[in-house]
Amino acid sequence: MSISELQMGLIGAGGVVVVGIFALNKWQERKHRKAADALANIGVQEPVAGEPAAAGGERVEPVIGAEPPPRAAPSDQQLRDASARRVPPLLPPEVDERADWVVRIESIESVVAGQFCHAAAQQLDGLGKPLRWFGFSDTENRWEPLNPHGAIRYHWLCAALQLVDRRGAATDADLSRLTAGLQRVCDAFMAIPSPPARAEALARGAELDRLCAGVDIQIGVNVVARDLAFSGAKLSGLLHSAGLELLDDGCFHSRDDQGLTEFVLSNLEPVLFSAEAMRGLTTPGVTLTLDVPRVADGVRVFERMMALAQQLAESLGGAVVDDNRAPFGEKASGLIRAQIDQFQGQMAEQGIPAGSPLALRLFS
Repeated sequence: MSISELQMGLIGAGGVVVVGIFALNKWQERKHRKAADALANIGVQEPVAGEPAAAGGERVEPVIGAEPPPRAAPSDQQLRDASARRVPPLLPPEVDERADWVVRIESIESVVAGQFCHAAAQQLDGLGKPLRWFGFSDTENRWEPLNPHGAIRYHWLCAALQLVDRRGAATDADLSRLTAGLQRVCDAFMAIPSPPARAEALARGAELDRLCAGVDIQIGVNVVARDLAFSGAKLSGLLHSAGLELLDDGCFHSRDDQGLTEFVLSNLEPVLFSAEAMRGLTTPGVTLTLDVPRVADGVRVFERMMALAQQLAESLGGAVVDDNRAPFGEKASGLIRAQIDQFQGQMAEQGIPAGSPLALRLFS
């Protein structure tokens, strides 16, 4: 190639590079302008026009159809800051990767927790498994549970779908419904959801469900009247003296120092107990039930439950029997203690101690 041809070739190559750089700059300007226009048209991220910004714990509700107040489009610096923002830890501490399917969400501009949760509730109504929300606090540098009525703003959020409860494992339809609903919400808030792979989560949920089914037992004993039916007034007095509390579910609950239920006492007949009706009520018997996976130190709680059953039988003129009305003796009690030890030991080996926060979620 001659010198003149070489020079012409270099000039041509330089022109291509210049054109490429110019095109790239125009593409970035168009992208930033499109993002700014979209942010300016979104009304659900701002507080209601005319109202002052709420404090962190106050309720903030979006107004459907209300004209959003004018807002400044994000500058190039804001967009660069969003791109350079530190990525938070993968999971909030309250989330367990074995039991939860977590979808992380990043927003170019911060979103109001209450408004996002309100929009999500509309899109995800009827979801078949419990769903928890978290936001990453830039000031505290940690994940925190979202206040569904709060006005705190977040750039990062995550939705944690519980994969297993007593109704069984989550299905592909559950995960698909969550993914589709979140996408619609994120489209409105200029946010980007990042759902993990579904197949792995479904397999993990099915395995965890099998483990839970193998240790999901409840222990029940009955105290039945020998001759005269039990007086509701006398029964209520004995139970209050023993520290049990009548709750809205129509059962008396024995609770630990943290307020968690250890065992419950219910009517043997299909009639719920109520404070108003106890004085005039009579019943042929009561049932005491211990939910083994939900109670720490199950053997100790079982012994306390049996002591109360024996006390009631002696005070009310009854007998402690099993579901077949056979006397509940020491031999039966010993077998049950061994079962409780066995099942709670299996739970501990699987990293799900009985009565732990994770066990309470899974066995609900």
